[in-house]
Amino acid sequence: MYYIRAIESFYMIVGKNIHKYYGDVEILKGVNLHIKKGEIVAIVGPSGAGKTTLLQILGTLDRPQKEQNYELTFNGTSIKELSDKQISAFRNQHIGFIFQFHQLLPEFTALENVCIPAFIARKSKAETEQRAKELLDFLGLSHRIHHKPSQLSGGEQQRVAVARALINNPSVIFADEPSGNLDSTAAKNLHELFFKLRDEFGQTFVLVTHNKDLAEMADRTLEMKDGLVV
Repeated sequence: MYYIRAIESFYMIVGKNIHKYYGDVEILKGVNLHIKKGEIVAIVGPSGAGKTTLLQILGTLDRPQKEQNYELTFNGTSIKELSDKQISAFRNQHIGFIFQFHQLLPEFTALENVCIPAFIARKSKAETEQRAKELLDFLGLSHRIHHKPSQLSGGEQQRVAVARALINNPSVIFADEPSGNLDSTAAKNLHELFFKLRDEFGQTFVLVTHNKDLAEMADRTLEMKDGLVV
């Protein structure tokens, strides 16, 4: 038992027997996976295989079927044991998200969009804005901090979304088709950025993607088919 726990402590995320139904349709059919700390993992597979559903569950945006004897842990913390309120706080503190369509709020500037998760965590305005400026500078956007999303290119908008995902210094970043809305040059730059961020800040990245180049760059690829990791 001690040996098993020692092995599992090596992992950032451990998921066992994860099932998910939508109505009568079983989307996930007992997924098992382990993701190491500091690892960049690509989840690939055909449309409808359950990739996004799995990402949402791993990111605590959704829950597995509670009647199944599942496990889901982050750094030894059992998500199964947390209340909805506790999960929301845990997500804000430990998890960052990057979506295909960036999900920036159009009425706010790049700086304001990046600050939002930190303000939710009740961090000070001065501390938050300083951290946001540092991240935007690191991402090559120091000259765009007061621009709104409509004034930014697609690649710039996605980099703002990356900075927003990083603002609370999360342990893991989940990305759902992060380059799916970008041209090939911007996509290549974003993919290289993930590895630069991992080396600079030590985050774990879990990426759902159809992009073969990104999948081949990842430390490890998990292929999904018919609701299972194969």
